[in-house]
Amino acid sequence: MSTTLRLGTRGSDLALRQAASIKERLENRRFDVELVEVETTGDQITDEAIHELGKTGAFVRALDEEVLDGDCDAAVHSMKDMPTEMPEDMVVAGVPERAAPRDVLVTRDGASLSGLPEGATVGTSSLRRGAQLLAERDDLDVQPLRGNVDTRIQKLLAPPLLAEHERRVAAEADEAVEELAEYKHLNDGDEGDDEDGDDDDDSEYDRTVEEWFEDLTELERRALEQDPDVEYDAIVLAEAGLERAGLLHHVEHRQLNPDEFVPAPGQGTLAVTARDGDLAADLRSVLDHPPTRVEATVERTVLDELGGGCVAPIGIYAVLQGSVVRASVRVLDREGDEEIRETRELPVQRHARAAREFAADLADAGAADIIERARRDAGEESGAASASPDTPDGDGDGKGADDSAGENA
Repeated sequence: MSTTLRLGTRGSDLALRQAASIKERLENRRFDVELVEVETTGDQITDEAIHELGKTGAFVRALDEEVLDGDCDAAVHSMKDMPTEMPEDMVVAGVPERAAPRDVLVTRDGASLSGLPEGATVGTSSLRRGAQLLAERDDLDVQPLRGNVDTRIQKLLAPPLLAEHERRVAAEADEAVEELAEYKHLNDGDEGDDEDGDDDDDSEYDRTVEEWFEDLTELERRALEQDPDVEYDAIVLAEAGLERAGLLHHVEHRQLNPDEFVPAPGQGTLAVTARDGDLAADLRSVLDHPPTRVEATVERTVLDELGGGCVAPIGIYAVLQGSVVRASVRVLDREGDEEIRETRELPVQRHARAAREFAADLADAGAADIIERARRDAGEESGAASASPDTPDGDGDGKGADDSAGENA
C-alpha cells in the first residue's frame, strides 16, 4: 500500500457522501486517505433498468478491479449492490454500522400507500419493490425510475411544478397584453368609462413568476429542469439513501414496514473491500460493527443459497436480537401474485450455517420454483447468485439507482 490510502468510489453525489463518511472515520484513526472516483458500467448505461444491465455487479466490478490492479487500495460499496461471489483475494474488510434498512414511499402530499388513488403510478426500477407493491395493491401501475436520488425526487415533483409555472407565465403574458392595450387606448384619447375610478388588480396571482420561483426550494427549482415522460404519483426509495443524501427531511414520505416490505439483503449497509492481508485487517479493526456484519452475513448467505438475485424479487432482512438472529425472507414472482415468506430465529453462534439451512428449507417450500420461473422468463441461464435486484441507493446511491441493488445500501 502507498503511504496514502486510495479509497475507490463511484462519482455520484450519494456515493461520494458515503465514501466521505468512511474517509472521515479512517482519518480519525490517523489514516491518510484520498478518494478516487471510478466510473462503473452501471453509471455508463443510464437508460436501462438495473435488472436489464446483465450480470449483477454493474456498480461494483469496476471498483474492485481498480483494487486488484493496484490503482486503489480499497473501495466503498453499498452492500446490496455486491454480488455474493467475490474475486479471488478480495474480502469485505469493513462493515460499518447499518443505517435505516427500510424502504419509504415518497409522494408530493405525504399520502400513504393505501391512500394513493386507484391505478396510481409508482416509480421504481427494483424488481423487489415492484413485486411487493403489486402484492399489496395489484391496481398500481409500477413504472421504471432511474437516476440518482435527487433526480428521482425531481421527476416526482416536476409535473405539477411545470404546469404551475406554465399557468403563471401565461397569466403574466396576458396581463402584459392587457396593459399594452390599455396604454394604446388611453393614447388614442379615449379614456373610456371609469365609473368607479379605482385601480382594482384583477390579476390571478399575487406574485410575479420570478417571485414565485424565488420561493421554491432548491430541489423544486431543479425539478423545473426535468422533462419527465411519466407522471408519478409516488416513488419508492431506500430510507438510508435519502438520509445520506440529506433529503429525508425535505420530502414527504411514509416508512414502509420492513416485515411487509422486506428490504433487499444488505440495504442500508456499506461495505469496504480490499485485498486479503494486513490492510484488510487494519480496516476491519477500525470500521467493523460486529452486529451489522452478522446481519449482513445472514442476508447474503441466504441470497447466495437461493440464487436468482438479479432476476427474482427477493427480500431478506436479518436483525440480531441477543442470542438469535431474526431473519425474514420474502420471495415473489414479478407480478406479486405468488410468494414464499417465512421468518425464523437463527442461533447467532452458528448463524452462517443456520442461514444456509433456512435457505434450503425455503427453496424446498417453493422459493426455488419461483426463482427458476423468473430466470426462465428473464431469459437468464442458471448461475451463481448475485446481488439483490435493486437500484443503488446506498439506495440507493446514485445513478441508476431507491433505493432504491443502493440508493445506496
